[in-house]
Amino acid sequence: MDKTVIAIILAIFLALVGVAGDFFVKLAGSGSKYLVIKWLIIGALIYGSTAIGWFYVYKRIKLSTSSVFYAISTVLFLTCVSVFYFKEKLNVYEIIGIATAIISLILLKRFS
Repeated sequence: MDKTVIAIILAIFLALVGVAGDFFVKLAGSGSKYLVIKWLIIGALIYGSTAIGWFYVYKRIKLSTSSVFYAISTVLFLTCVSVFYFKEKLNVYEIIGIATAIISLILLKRFS
């Protein structure tokens, strides 16, 4: 498998890991307490654990290319977590916004 393809797959995986960190940060502030420190620490450790993977990705592909895959993946993964786990509802404007964001990122990748 080509090193560029591996780097792109890793970037998408790292976005998923980052969303796991976002999940725990959201849990840290979602309870009846102002802050649940253990969830915040877990989220921070998850974020930090991705640094080595990003080093590999950045050595193999351009930053602008990796950022497009990261952004699209993050938008899609976070939307799924917010809708399916936290039961947050998306209104029409948010759906349109997500769709146009994805389209803009695809265009950015195509012409960069």
